[in-house]
Amino acid sequence: MVKNMVDHRYFIWSILALPSIPMIVALASGQPGSNGMPVTERLLHPTGEFSARFLIIAMMLTPLRMLFPGSNFLRWMMKRRRYFGMAAFFYALFHTLLYIVDMGNLRAILGEFLALGIWTGWLAMVVFVPLALTSTDSAIRRLGPRWKTLQRTVYLAAVATLMHWIFVHNNLGPALVHFVPLAGLELYRIFYSFRKRTTKPQRV
Repeated sequence: MVKNMVDHRYFIWSILALPSIPMIVALASGQPGSNGMPVTERLLHPTGEFSARFLIIAMMLTPLRMLFPGSNFLRWMMKRRRYFGMAAFFYALFHTLLYIVDMGNLRAILGEFLALGIWTGWLAMVVFVPLALTSTDSAIRRLGPRWKTLQRTVYLAAVATLMHWIFVHNNLGPALVHFVPLAGLELYRIFYSFRKRTTKPQRV
């Protein structure tokens, strides 16, 4: 019974939604922070951070499975990877909506659009949208091999997210703490795939 509950999609969604609960409560209260910062501005960082975290988790699973092929936990996580990808999208959407509300008008948004830390965030959001829209089983069947090609654009989203994080906060450390493990695992994935191709027995 416990296993069935843990495997149920609503249970997984509820776990992924937990970080948003205090954010929604704070937003509903409308109370500014102790430093007088508006609640919309105060929530920008945590919503973006959780989007990046769930994106990183979703991307790390494949190289981790290569590294630990016998792990039942990673096998379980791989089957539910799309949930983490969708969570990354929804937190990114929450982040974007907060940004729009905080800026207040289109002129203010366009006024800083060309800043490196801003347009990279918009780029990541633009990439997220088709990935989220094609995350269903029916979309996978309909797109066929093209689905995997589309999914590879997640690397562009990851790079854009990293650049957005670094240049908005002008702080390299926290962004690298999150993204360096992913970069290391992706390098291992490339090495693993290359070695597998080069050691494949040649037909006579």
